[in-house]
Amino acid sequence: MGITDSLIAFAAADPDRDALEMMRLSLFDWATCGIAGAQEAEFAGFRTAVTQAGGATEATIFGGGAAPASTAALVNGTLSHTLDFDDTHFAHIGHPSVAVVPAALAVAERSGASFDDLLMAALIGVEASIHVGLWLGRDHYQVGFHQTATAGAFGATLAAARLLHLSPDGVRHALGLCASLASGLKAQFGTGGKPMNAGLAARSGVEAALWAQAGLTGAADGLAGPLGFAETHHATGSTAHLAHLGTAPWQIMTISHKFHACCHGLHAMLEALRAVDVEVGQIERVSVFTHPRWMSVCNKPDPDTGLAAKFSYRHTAAMALSGIDTGRTGNFSDAMAQDPALVALRQRVAVSEEETLSEMQCRVELALRSGEVIKCSHDLASPMPFDTRREKLTAKTQGFLGEKQTDDLWQSVVSGDLPGFTALLQHLKPVTQQA
Repeated sequence: MGITDSLIAFAAADPDRDALEMMRLSLFDWATCGIAGAQEAEFAGFRTAVTQAGGATEATIFGGGAAPASTAALVNGTLSHTLDFDDTHFAHIGHPSVAVVPAALAVAERSGASFDDLLMAALIGVEASIHVGLWLGRDHYQVGFHQTATAGAFGATLAAARLLHLSPDGVRHALGLCASLASGLKAQFGTGGKPMNAGLAARSGVEAALWAQAGLTGAADGLAGPLGFAETHHATGSTAHLAHLGTAPWQIMTISHKFHACCHGLHAMLEALRAVDVEVGQIERVSVFTHPRWMSVCNKPDPDTGLAAKFSYRHTAAMALSGIDTGRTGNFSDAMAQDPALVALRQRVAVSEEETLSEMQCRVELALRSGEVIKCSHDLASPMPFDTRREKLTAKTQGFLGEKQTDDLWQSVVSGDLPGFTALLQHLKPVTQQA
């Protein structure tokens, strides 16, 4: 069975219980990122420009108000990715939730679906986006396409199609239409265009599904057919993994949540440096060894903005070694990127590729002025118990919202109260400056 037929069949799948609970955690984390991201001044004009055209008030927007479903998906997808603090899946190097959940939420509200319907559709979309990403392959990512935007758009389409109860033919048309909508470039990394990629993916999913519901037809196999997405977007088209689509363990069970407010490619290094206790003045040289694919993603050597600093091994290493908390979003500011002490320290950091490392591994060597060499490493693939993950995500949210608001948000997700959940997305505000 090809990719399109596999996705059509999967749209009606019964979710795995463990996978649903992991999706619940990701939904909670996504909401946290969006509530905090809605306060970013850089995106205030974007939010106004997108929503000022008006239209039906079908779906909630972070920070207050409502808009047509496709507009809400665009805004919420963008705002929830502004901090680059949301979940990642390393199987295809994409951010699943920020592309899929905004589409699922918008359509769920528009169609009067329940919270359980939202959760299941989001899970189907997230899982599908990861498998589409695997099908597209690393060549697609390496040549410059942003998997969050491309694979994510197809996942968003499947989530929306499930909530709209499209027939198999309707799902086929929606996927075919999405093939002309899905887009996003890594050239946007370090700019406001990167989070916008997630919003565009979410909007594309909503629009493709709604257009198909309205009777618009699309290519029968817009993904793998002649002149389709695979042929035109450097996709490998590998389908071996599709045999496991919808079977345990689901791909979402190996999703990675962020506990540092920067590109996930930097997290293995930052976790490794947690074990280092050394005075900055003692450091002669820092050597970072990472998988080759990260060299073109998060190796900006001399960032001069907070956004660019989120994609810099050298700068984040300097922050961590200086005792600056990389889990605080406010520490990724323009002033911090230009801080003379950090700039001087990052000049002593060298980044090299090492093919024997996986994309989730990093090793670091610190050469001290005394001649001593300190070695450390970390593997993000190391298992994390579910309860530990929940505790870490709760602590992360408390850093933004405080204990009371965090508890309110978590209870709305646990109880499955969709009106209560959407009300919190509109009205909760961060209680700290995160610096």
